[in-house]
Amino acid sequence: MKILVTVKEVATVEDEFEIEGTEIADQYLGADLNEWDDYAIEEAVQLQEDGIADEVVTVTIGPEECEQTIRQALAKGADRAVRVWDDSLEGVDLLDVNAKTEILSAVIEAEDPDLVLSGVQAGDDSFAATGVSVAENLGFQWGAVVNHLEHDLNDGVASVRRELEGGVEELTELELPAMLTIQTGINEPRYASLRGIRQAQRKELDVKALADIGVDEATVESELDLTAMYEPESESDATFWEGSADETASELGELLRDKGVAQ
Repeated sequence: MKILVTVKEVATVEDEFEIEGTEIADQYLGADLNEWDDYAIEEAVQLQEDGIADEVVTVTIGPEECEQTIRQALAKGADRAVRVWDDSLEGVDLLDVNAKTEILSAVIEAEDPDLVLSGVQAGDDSFAATGVSVAENLGFQWGAVVNHLEHDLNDGVASVRRELEGGVEELTELELPAMLTIQTGINEPRYASLRGIRQAQRKELDVKALADIGVDEATVESELDLTAMYEPESESDATFWEGSADETASELGELLRDKGVAQ
């Protein structure tokens, strides 16, 4: 069985930062592997360690600068990686879901995995739609916001538990090939060992242009425009009282009654 994991490098921002136009100033930015993707990688590697998967492949859309971040997945146990980049992507401020879907779908079709894992969302754009969009495009069964996966896929069925609104969970079975979007908390992502980091530098990282995967450049012409960026004003509705618990209990009770919390 082959598992493919979609991964992404996302920007990290310092607590104090400045905005220049529609971007955060470079000096306040860092980069890291997307948090949700880290859980997806861990789940795939655990399936390989349990003897369920024979190969774990990652795919990302990003420039050469992101390779060191993406190699974190290789250091944690993925066997090889595919990175897609093209000159036509250089000037795109915000790659929309449709473009991501076409690019990732092309790689998935070429790799022909049995199971595709992705993070529920990315920490930068937070679309939370790409995984399901890819599944629909490929005709795969899918499960979104998965917080448990049974490690028994030999019968060609994935048994999963997924989060719904209001704290409700759904148990379902999906026929492979399938796409699962992985929620944080499904496992405990490992730290890359020193040995793993060294081995990652020798593992295959295949770079492909859009033409190599059969995707037309017009696909990346986004229908989204980033028109403004600003830091929202924070509002605080906190009430503080001074004194002992006995002295402030009546004031708290009155406030709760005013808010409709207590009778």
